[in-house]
Amino acid sequence: MDRIEPTRAYIFMSNHTSNLDPPLLIPLIPRRTSVLVKKELFRIPVLAQAMRIGSLVPVDRSHRERAIESLREAEKVLRAGISMTIFVEGTRSWDGQLLPFKKGPFYLAMESGIPVVPITIAGTHELWPKGRRFPRPGTVRVIFHEPIEPEAVGDRELLMARVRESIASALPEKVA
Repeated sequence: MDRIEPTRAYIFMSNHTSNLDPPLLIPLIPRRTSVLVKKELFRIPVLAQAMRIGSLVPVDRSHRERAIESLREAEKVLRAGISMTIFVEGTRSWDGQLLPFKKGPFYLAMESGIPVVPITIAGTHELWPKGRRFPRPGTVRVIFHEPIEPEAVGDRELLMARVRESIASALPEKVA
């Protein structure tokens, strides 16, 4: 956290294995952050209202053009000085393994020039895996890695590889 400038917006990119991830991670993000959220969650009335108040950005994962429009909205949020948090796999992993990353967040980073902070969340899969009805108690680790300046990497694919390497570096060996 000491590498994160308090006056700067960032794109926080994290792995995602559990419904515990967002409520554990979001309060740890310094300053205000928006989140790219699957549009289906906006169908839940009270939750939808809270997400709109928080400037969260809905993503239609089933339509490429609408997903691109969501990234444009995310860039507007970033330009307003609000950080963006993205679960780069696009969905929760069934087995705790890293899934392929969605490309859109990396286009967003390259286009906006906003630094990326990779984040590893370790332990939530064991506490509340996808498909289980209720969570169990336990310990979770949230690791903020060193920010990556997109222009220093220069290429979307290389940026994606660096973020993946950072996130994987703090996962348990059987998961990475």
